[in-house]
Amino acid sequence: MGQLRKNVAIIVAMIMIVVTKAEEHIVGGESIGWTSYPPGGASFYSNWASNHTFIVNDTLVFKFESGSHSVAELTKNNYEKCDKNEKIEFYVIGPARVTLNRAGRFYFSCTFSGHCSSGQKLSVEVVTGNFSSAPRKAPSSSTPPSLPPSGSSASVASTTFSIFITTITFKTLFQF
Repeated sequence: MGQLRKNVAIIVAMIMIVVTKAEEHIVGGESIGWTSYPPGGASFYSNWASNHTFIVNDTLVFKFESGSHSVAELTKNNYEKCDKNEKIEFYVIGPARVTLNRAGRFYFSCTFSGHCSSGQKLSVEVVTGNFSSAPRKAPSSSTPPSLPPSGSSASVASTTFSIFITTITFKTLFQF
């Protein structure tokens, strides 16, 4: 009986891992992307990030025209000072795709003169994937209505499927 429960738990965990997939997040949204002097000023990208949940292995897509912008991953201290001299990672060809490969805070900025200080910088908190029913993206009135929520149908399907599998598992486990 104990071995059956362990086997079922392993199977459920494997299914949930497969169902929970990484998402792509277009920084700033499809219509705005990665730009200097973003609408709403210096708070634009932090407001955008606050409406998303970033999970390990998600990808940030910085949409920009090569030669007009860049993306540099920076330390917190350099991010706060807009000091682009010590870059962790550096991308000059747009669109730049950055995989969030660990939990914790990431800091990004454009390295073109004046762009960081004009608000072209982004800080995101990345969490490990958990199997709760929490939404991947919080509702926001600041998201333009023409932009569909990134990955929302996949998140709903994933959460629904996870709840379904968990319910079946518990019914199976406690039937004995």
